[in-house]
Amino acid sequence: MVTIIDYNIGNLTSIRNMLIKIGHSEVRISKETADIESASKLILPGVGHFDYGMQQLRNAPFFEALNRRVLTDKIPVLGICLGAQLLLDGSEEGEEKGLGWIEGKCKRFDISRLDEGLKIPHMGWGDIKPLKESMLLKDLPEDPRFYFVHTYHMECTNPAHHSIESVHGYPFIAGVEKDNIFGVQFHPEKSHKYGMKLLKNFVDYQGISGG
Repeated sequence: MVTIIDYNIGNLTSIRNMLIKIGHSEVRISKETADIESASKLILPGVGHFDYGMQQLRNAPFFEALNRRVLTDKIPVLGICLGAQLLLDGSEEGEEKGLGWIEGKCKRFDISRLDEGLKIPHMGWGDIKPLKESMLLKDLPEDPRFYFVHTYHMECTNPAHHSIESVHGYPFIAGVEKDNIFGVQFHPEKSHKYGMKLLKNFVDYQGISGG
């Protein structure tokens, strides 16, 4: 069972609908601790401000269970957009501490480095470049492109945790991963066949022990 975490932020239904479309019927949207405890995989979505998202998550009754399932039980988890940013230690967008599951911080796009005509938020389709072998990117259709909407981007302390790169004026990190923890800055649920394949790769993933 894949549980999409409901912490009162993000478009949860579109993710569930995409998972159902690719043939994965065992999916639920939930804020119940019992559903976090029984999940085989977790998806942490999110849009909006870093501090608000982190406050909502930290105040949720399932917060301790979530940390235990990810850090101790090593259940696979996928963060999407703001959900990916929350995986890190913090963000220039606010003062709240992030989950700290992957060491790093979110940085605001540097306007001085953007070509004339480029704006933030970075919004629209963008090509991606794998930085290392990742099960999320296995057998993607040719020339994969994903849909972005963001003003901040991730930067890990250890570059080995960078998995995907894209470009908006200059290269930025669009995907991170560490052990059972995955995060993508883009929206796979809005990215047609490319997003469908990425989500299928995640739900088919057998975890650390299974490869």
